[in-house]
Amino acid sequence: MNRRTALLLFLTATLSASANAQSRPDYSGVWTAGPAPSAAGDVAPLPRGDTPFRTGDMGSGWGSPLTIRQDVNRLTIEYAFFARYDLQPPLTFTYALDGSETRNRVMMGRGMQEQRSVAVWAGNTLVITTRHAFVDANDGKPVTAEVRHSLTIEPSGALAVETTRIGVLGGPTTTTWTVYTRR
Repeated sequence: MNRRTALLLFLTATLSASANAQSRPDYSGVWTAGPAPSAAGDVAPLPRGDTPFRTGDMGSGWGSPLTIRQDVNRLTIEYAFFARYDLQPPLTFTYALDGSETRNRVMMGRGMQEQRSVAVWAGNTLVITTRHAFVDANDGKPVTAEVRHSLTIEPSGALAVETTRIGVLGGPTTTTWTVYTRR
């Protein structure tokens, strides 16, 4: 009887885990962000050139359009950060979907920056927590900043990204929302 009960519990747990894994949303596609409500109409021309800048919040920080590739083990996010004339490739970030830490390196400013991230599922929401290490320019001490992206597919099919930036150097924690539509 104990063996049978144990087998039933094992099968139930296995089938539940399998069904849960199968119901995970697929974020794959090319996504375009709509204008942020706070940025609507806040376009100012550059003193030189023809590219307008928007003011307002930082949104998801991932830009638009955004390309996402997803398989069973990882999620990859890619977007153009630099202007075409900079001749730089798009930024690409890869995250393991098993909760293990991933490291992404980005060349910014004065050198290579490493970001350490962990992606975990909270129901049907993927939460990516990234830690950025840098040196405080005022006192030369190391500082870590944390950014949390929560990705959810809305009933309309839109991708909602809630981005929380934990206060750095005594600043306030901020949360922004960016809604992307699939092309």
